[in-house]
Amino acid sequence: MAALERTVSIKELSTDVLIIGGGTAGCYAALTLREHSDVSVVIAEKANIKRSGCLAAGVNAINAYITKGKKPEDYVEYARNDAAGIVREDLLLTMARRLNAVTKRLEELGLVILKDEDGNYVARGDRNIKINGENIKPILADAVKSLPGVTVLNHVNITEYIVKDNRIYGAVGIGEEDPVLYLIYARAVLCAAGGAAGLYRPNNPGFSRHKMWYPPFNTGAGYAMGIRAGAEMTTFEMRFIALRCKDTIAPTGTIAQGVGAKQVNAIGEVYEEKYGLTTSERVYGTVRETLEGRGPCYLRTKGILKEQEESLEKAYLNMAPGQTLKWLEQGKGPSEQNVEIEGTEPYIVGGHTASGYWVDTKRKTTIERLYAAGDAAGGCPQKYVTGALAEGEIAALAILEELKEPEKFFFSGREKKTFAEKKKREMDFLLSDDGNSLFTTEQLEEAMQKVMDIYAGGIGAHYQYNKKQLALAEEKIGQIETLADNLRAEDMHELMYIFELKERLTICRSVIAHLRAREETRWHCFAENLDFPEKDDSWLQYVNSKYRDGKLTMIFRPLVKGECYEHCNQ
Repeated sequence: MAALERTVSIKELSTDVLIIGGGTAGCYAALTLREHSDVSVVIAEKANIKRSGCLAAGVNAINAYITKGKKPEDYVEYARNDAAGIVREDLLLTMARRLNAVTKRLEELGLVILKDEDGNYVARGDRNIKINGENIKPILADAVKSLPGVTVLNHVNITEYIVKDNRIYGAVGIGEEDPVLYLIYARAVLCAAGGAAGLYRPNNPGFSRHKMWYPPFNTGAGYAMGIRAGAEMTTFEMRFIALRCKDTIAPTGTIAQGVGAKQVNAIGEVYEEKYGLTTSERVYGTVRETLEGRGPCYLRTKGILKEQEESLEKAYLNMAPGQTLKWLEQGKGPSEQNVEIEGTEPYIVGGHTASGYWVDTKRKTTIERLYAAGDAAGGCPQKYVTGALAEGEIAALAILEELKEPEKFFFSGREKKTFAEKKKREMDFLLSDDGNSLFTTEQLEEAMQKVMDIYAGGIGAHYQYNKKQLALAEEKIGQIETLADNLRAEDMHELMYIFELKERLTICRSVIAHLRAREETRWHCFAENLDFPEKDDSWLQYVNSKYRDGKLTMIFRPLVKGECYEHCNQ
């Protein structure tokens, strides 16, 4: 690369609201902001808003919906039971009350929702409805792009918050294709970034490592920025491990709920009720059956009707076409053979478990004027698509209320100039030839994943860990962080990879600290603690953390029961 291209230029932007992440929650927040006000909005999206986030490839069902005969409180109970009590009931209830309304809004925007002959949505279980959702993300993206007052920055990777005295003023980003440093100043910021994939060695390593359950480009940037800025975070020990179709990592719920397929071992025994039916227990049962010599494990589909087989093949074309292609390549569909299943590597995902920012019912974090929604917001598991939409709406409405208040804090022009000069020096340095690393970013990432897999409860350790292993994991992750400080980039794309690695390393430290802090096994596989293998109800509390003076400080908070909790920002 020529020397001129190694020097970044600065682009400063100002807006009322900055939304970090143009996925489900981010798009719906922008829609809400503009429908209720004329505030200016900037959406910074790491990919392209048309096909980004967890909806990029589409979905075939709305998994969070209040079906006929049910009420929001029923959804709260379901999520609380699945998470063994470690949830924020207030967050779940405020979300659940909006699920049906945001679903209706999606339909108005153009989403095809299947209906029966009476015009009612076709249910798939107690909380799900069927959709044709291959184009769900383009629908949301087109609605946002047509809004006046909204600027979408595609291929801009946000790397750092601009925070002073526990008040956010915006964020720093880098162009992924051009050497541009973005300094985006805002009156309020919504973190709607994704969770963290790629912390652990994947179950499809090497050339196929992109075959994972969660988007591989979701590196936990939103979490990492919050941790470094001193935001209080919650429940990172509740990792998410998905039970998926082997090799393709396609969802199993489509089969389990769509045709009532049971989990069976290699000798045909149904084992799911032996271990329990929560999300973590379904994975745990599969692991135990395999370890005890009764694997591999399957979803029993052999013998289903041809009409059911065709329905499954079409359903997977909407979201995981690799599974349909696998059946076609084998020349045998699910009616002729059972579907082999396995657990994925662990992820940190606030949309499925309770990991993320510690927020109040308005989705405000412990940093002034910083909000979180979707995968970024903790305490509210089982959100899925509609829950992320609901939280984007809740946060947007709260932001509008706060923007009515007079400004109390300011980031002066002189402070902006000093900050810009500092950030430019840092970026130019990372694009220089001054590094002396013996390793590439990819090599250090693989080393990180190996450490987490062996010592922090990955697939290779059957999701189990103990305190001694976690201590080794912490030490080795620290060593990799030191090595990562010597990395330099040839271009902006390589620079993004460096930031992604450092984001993941920050999340790894937090996950290790949280796993060590919870001295029980509340969720098999999600947090399988060999030192404390039983559930202990004295740990019916939240394990939170805050980065202070260069280290993570653990905070233990009692359960929030009822409808409302509003924290103090301190």
